[in-house]
Amino acid sequence: MHRSQSPPRKYDEYAYVLDFNSRGKSSTVRGREGIIVTAIGEDRLTILEVLGVPDSTFEIGEKIYIGKEGRTKVLSVLGKMDYDHISSSAQSELVTVVENIVTTNESKFIEYLNNARPLTPRIHALELIPGIGKTYMKTMLEEREKQKFENYNDLQERVGFKDPIKHISERSMDEITGQSRMNLFVKR
Repeated sequence: MHRSQSPPRKYDEYAYVLDFNSRGKSSTVRGREGIIVTAIGEDRLTILEVLGVPDSTFEIGEKIYIGKEGRTKVLSVLGKMDYDHISSSAQSELVTVVENIVTTNESKFIEYLNNARPLTPRIHALELIPGIGKTYMKTMLEEREKQKFENYNDLQERVGFKDPIKHISERSMDEITGQSRMNLFVKR
């Protein structure tokens, strides 16, 4: 049942397409042009600029493989991008894509909630998630002592914390857009 903790990956294996330009110019690497894709890494939630293989097609919201071995549609990951520098259509896609990531990677986010610690003597990591105040936090800590949360439903039923996906997504969005000083989910 217990997986040994593998060392954290420095790179994402998968990303979701936010926008693409089939005749684009890179904004992160001078002189690179072609199919320029704006995507968000599934694991680290960083915004990436990706160079597509010529003549390949991309769809908004599509999950693409950007790992080291065996890419099919991606030539290279050009670099990281700031939220402020991506297209407005990429910005507007983010909310949906992030909610999709939080939904799909339920076990990862539940594991985070099961293991979250205080960040300072006064602030617990859980409190930084919208909708979790002192009361929910106390209940969550008590409940996870008895038994770790298994999934979002389990969390909702035992703690009464409504719509965890929405709240975790909202927190992730704050981190992606650079509105928060501390990051829980976005790896810089």
